[in-house]
Amino acid sequence: MASNKNLNVDLNSIFEGATAQFSGLNAREPGQWPALPKFMAWVAVFAVVLTGMWFLLLTTAHEELDTERAKEPVLKADFSKKMAQAVNLEELRRQKVQVEGYVNQLEKQLPGKAEMDALLSDINQAGLGRGLQFESFTPGEFVVRDYYGEKLIALKVIGRYHDIGSFAADIANLSRIVTLHNIVITTPTTTAANTGLSGNGPLLMEATARAYRYLDEAEIEEMRRSKAKAKAKPGAAK
Repeated sequence: MASNKNLNVDLNSIFEGATAQFSGLNAREPGQWPALPKFMAWVAVFAVVLTGMWFLLLTTAHEELDTERAKEPVLKADFSKKMAQAVNLEELRRQKVQVEGYVNQLEKQLPGKAEMDALLSDINQAGLGRGLQFESFTPGEFVVRDYYGEKLIALKVIGRYHDIGSFAADIANLSRIVTLHNIVITTPTTTAANTGLSGNGPLLMEATARAYRYLDEAEIEEMRRSKAKAKAKPGAAK
């Protein structure tokens, strides 16, 4: 019984001593606090910091998780698309061969640089073959596109209405691709007698013919170098 009383007295004294350390603390001067309040303050600060870091890590983890979840539908759609392509791979290859053949066929309708003069002669002969009179036939500038070029020809022909229509049809049926643009049909200032045409009064057609040709490798390379130089210039549009 005596030992129990001594133990209670010791515990009470320890508790009273600890309580006494917390009494009369000056919050503005924590450096002067007794050891126990200092220790408890450090424990509290550590707990607050640890809790804040824990919530920060959880928030970052949740954000990353939400980001990955948002990617899931896109990845599934991409997977389905690629799966469909894999299933139809043979059909896609067959279509690719067909498209390449079609492109090659179109390229054959485009003359090369050496054949352009012959094409201009074909356009002229198409008009003469329909009995038209050329008032002017003026080859103009050569416009370079991405993989082909356009030769512009300003032309004026005089003839009957149906002959002009047949001439336009002959241009469309040439073995090379030629198109007519900016067509204007009017009554010419010259008379039918002066032109040598008889029957109904002649008409004057003004148009711009565009003869297309493919670019050779040297021209394509030169065009690429020109574009690269233009982009490299200071202040070039991006």
